[in-house]
Amino acid sequence: MKKLLIGTGNPSKVEMMKDLLKGLNLQIIPAKDLNISAPEEKASSFEEEAIQKAKYYFEKSGIPAIVDDGGFEIEALNGEPGIHSNRWIGRKMTDEEIISEVFKRMQGKSNRKAKHSIVMALATPFGVFTSSGEIAGVIPEEPSQKRYPNFPYRSVLFLPNYNKYWGDITEEEEKILSHRKHAIEKLSDVLKQLSQPSS
Repeated sequence: MKKLLIGTGNPSKVEMMKDLLKGLNLQIIPAKDLNISAPEEKASSFEEEAIQKAKYYFEKSGIPAIVDDGGFEIEALNGEPGIHSNRWIGRKMTDEEIISEVFKRMQGKSNRKAKHSIVMALATPFGVFTSSGEIAGVIPEEPSQKRYPNFPYRSVLFLPNYNKYWGDITEEEEKILSHRKHAIEKLSDVLKQLSQPSS
């Protein structure tokens, strides 16, 4: 069975990606299983960051690597925090710090539109492929009371069409909305090619 490396140190994201990729004939390898340390983040866009990371993990392991990079974009704050979604104040933030920072900066703002965007990059022997996805909604007056470890923006983004916070959507709704699922579907032809046995 061909291998595919998941380039992230976030265990929750590894499980999510494994679930999304389970229909493919690929052995999923988390980066931590190969003791590959995370690369330095220095890109200026989600796409650039995802491509750099995917290439890094592919070069380090020799295994095709899939990476997603993304963040939360608030229209009234000119797209912030964007690529700094986990380091908005210049350092790694806890989930609670991120949630409180959103509402602190949104005080008095009438435009509440926001979205969580991702770009997925897949580095292979025959090139690097990218796709993207997003979940759009608004920032309500206060966060959800529930918390989702390593996914703070699920407590912040409210989806008017569903009348609930992002974190409160059902598994069925998640399947419809999932920006990661949509991004992976756009790469399905390449992933299927990767899973083919060598001739």
